[in-house]
Amino acid sequence: MTATRRQYRPEELRLLCRSGSYSGQTAGVVDGYVQANLAILPLEFAFEFLLFCQRNPRPCPLVEVLEPGLVAPKCAPNADLRTDLPGYRVFRNGQLVEEVGDIRNYWRADLVSFLIGCSFSFEEALMHGGIRLRHVDLGRNVAMYRTKRLCEPAGRFHGPMVVSMRPIPMHQVELARTITAEFPGSHGAPVHVGDPASLGIVNLEKPDYGDAVPILDGEVPVFWACGVTPQAVALESKPPFCITHAPGKMFVSDLRAAGSGGASPNR
Repeated sequence: MTATRRQYRPEELRLLCRSGSYSGQTAGVVDGYVQANLAILPLEFAFEFLLFCQRNPRPCPLVEVLEPGLVAPKCAPNADLRTDLPGYRVFRNGQLVEEVGDIRNYWRADLVSFLIGCSFSFEEALMHGGIRLRHVDLGRNVAMYRTKRLCEPAGRFHGPMVVSMRPIPMHQVELARTITAEFPGSHGAPVHVGDPASLGIVNLEKPDYGDAVPILDGEVPVFWACGVTPQAVALESKPPFCITHAPGKMFVSDLRAAGSGGASPNR
């Protein structure tokens, strides 16, 4: 059965998150707008992480980097990154210590926020192209997996690439590749099609993040680089303090996604 989801305007969804009224995942609920992963680090680590993102543009395409202490990004000037996501994860020394809906109690003047492109931004284009997305149909989070592909290290940051997976009918794989290649700021074209073992993924029914979805006859698993990669990197690199979004619970900006009127703020 296909799940029917309400569509929100970006600011409407952000305000619901701010009030604690929305804590769900964000796939398929704000079509046409750029969604972003979030990584927050102390200023001491910010340059090295910026370099890490520049060296790994497929999993970490930068949307915006804020000045230390700022919480309102240019891509959504009325937003507050401390409250306007459905969920956050707090890491200390490489350990996940808490998942919360508000990080104001953790905020410090030296924290630098990185907004990183998200594949949810191209899902509307895939659906408009006639490609069904099972996690959207089922009302689930997308399935995400740690891989054996290592990112290029930068300073103290190193670790594996994380990928998101969507089952695609074999005859539509090239169409999916063509559509998503037009979204380089949202991970772009797939990094792998087919056999998950070549990525080091043992069991598609047990994702490391998100929800499993069935793969039907005539479909193949298609994998895109994923902005949850910084969370895997945090576990490997063990910075003393780091905050990220909770998987599938993105920051929704005011930027229109490519194919939806251009990448400019909708004001």
